[in-house]
Amino acid sequence: MATALEPSTTKIFSAKDFKGPRPSWCPGCGDYGLLSATTKAFARLGYSPEEIVIVSGIGCSGNFPHFTTTYGFHGTHGRALPIAMGIKLANPDLKVVVVGGDGDGFGIGAGHFVHAARRNMDLTYIVMDNQIYGLTLGQASPTSQEHMVTLTTPDGVDERRINPITLALGAGATYVARTFSGQGKHLEDTIIDAIEHKGFSFIDDISPCVTFNRLNTYDWYESRIYNLDEEEGYNPKDIVQAFARGLEWGDRIPIGKFYEENRQPLEEIERTLSTGMNPFKSPMGLKANNISPEDVFDEFR
Repeated sequence: MATALEPSTTKIFSAKDFKGPRPSWCPGCGDYGLLSATTKAFARLGYSPEEIVIVSGIGCSGNFPHFTTTYGFHGTHGRALPIAMGIKLANPDLKVVVVGGDGDGFGIGAGHFVHAARRNMDLTYIVMDNQIYGLTLGQASPTSQEHMVTLTTPDGVDERRINPITLALGAGATYVARTFSGQGKHLEDTIIDAIEHKGFSFIDDISPCVTFNRLNTYDWYESRIYNLDEEEGYNPKDIVQAFARGLEWGDRIPIGKFYEENRQPLEEIERTLSTGMNPFKSPMGLKANNISPEDVFDEFR
């Protein structure tokens, strides 16, 4: 039997092996679609649960790690990315997936998002973008549309919405995509593509909130979405095209891969990690000193 951080080389894991307790989101929430696609993607990639860490922040999306069997870290509001970068630096062998909401990532966490993108660590960041603060009962979020009526904007949103795609492109992310929770197979395939990319991968997943956002519904998106991957002549290596399509929002909304660039991730450039040294397994690390993760957790109990 495999021990923590020593993955099994014999067992083939299925999507069911990555599923934890039954989720507690509202019936119909788009987050269910992402959870299903993510567990299927892990299985298709051939990982075992102990090879993966899922890091989250606060909000409805923050509970995501609790519904899987991988390692998980439920962080504070807006701080999931720096926590994830610390995990990746401490043990580069782990696959680190960060999940969050639009409020968590583009509000209080916006600064971390920009710097994580430009540093280009080998992380995958998936934002469940429902254009509302759902956990706190429906306030306007950074991606809420202008003039949208919410709990905190009874006369409509006055501010221009943040555009996650162009923000990621401008910050230097080397992989930028958008998905829709209503299209599970495309979402699953995109997650696999993003995880296999070496560098900072960003996925803006349109994840409708059926309780508090009655404007941006599944039907609203279905009538507007088109797939960039099927567009003749579109080149995801061309950042000018990526910006142009990233600005589209309204009658037509593109999903798919906007941009991908091959650039060395930080781990291959940083002096210590570039030698192949794993701090977790180093002479000063936990494993070398026969200290288990459980021993560390016990100190905080």
